[in-house]
Amino acid sequence: MTTQIRQQNGISILEPTGKIVGDSVSELREVILPQIETSDTPRILINFGNVSMIDSSGLGTLMEARAAATRKNGRMGAINVGRNIKNLVVLSRVVNLFEHYDDEDTAVTALSA
Repeated sequence: MTTQIRQQNGISILEPTGKIVGDSVSELREVILPQIETSDTPRILINFGNVSMIDSSGLGTLMEARAAATRKNGRMGAINVGRNIKNLVVLSRVVNLFEHYDDEDTAVTALSA
């Protein structure tokens, strides 16, 4: 798994590619947590468009990141959540933790407010 990071209007946009399972979960943690820690009020958008699979430890990392962002009055959003990922996210009830958007422009505008 690789993750590209870019900034737009104060939003950190993370674009992981591949499977968020096994060892790649710690890679995601190493990418996402510093984005939260270095910001006073983190705004994170995760684009799942290139993620083919996520396991329970990956969901745990996302929940950990969400909790860290919330402690700093931050927000986290998600776009392009594919069917395979969406099923697991809905079943585990993690779906309620993230703000969902239809596209990046809408997400950036909403998270910037």
